[in-house]
Amino acid sequence: MHRQLTATRTALRRNRAARNWYQAARARHDMRTWQIERRKRTRHLIELGGLVVKAGLIELTDDDRAIILGALLWMADKLQSDQDERARALWAVKGKQALETARRGEHPAVLQERNDQA
Repeated sequence: MHRQLTATRTALRRNRAARNWYQAARARHDMRTWQIERRKRTRHLIELGGLVVKAGLIELTDDDRAIILGALLWMADKLQSDQDERARALWAVKGKQALETARRGEHPAVLQERNDQA
């Protein structure tokens, strides 16, 4: 009787592990619409976070999220003001230069040094 209970318990553990493995594999390949949209949104948010890192804001603010949020709110205010077109044009030029610098494999600080010298 004891051997049968032990065998049953072992079989239950294996069954539970197999079920968990199957559910995890299924979740990785879930292609429902809401799942696809969630993954797109997650990727988009990660890319935006990458821009914060690329701009060097983490180091410049000592990872102070209040400062970073304050700067982003300042940008939002600027974009809602009468100076929005000028700000967009200026920021677009600086952003394109930084992306091009990054594409060449240089650090954005190199771009800043060049602008300081000009």
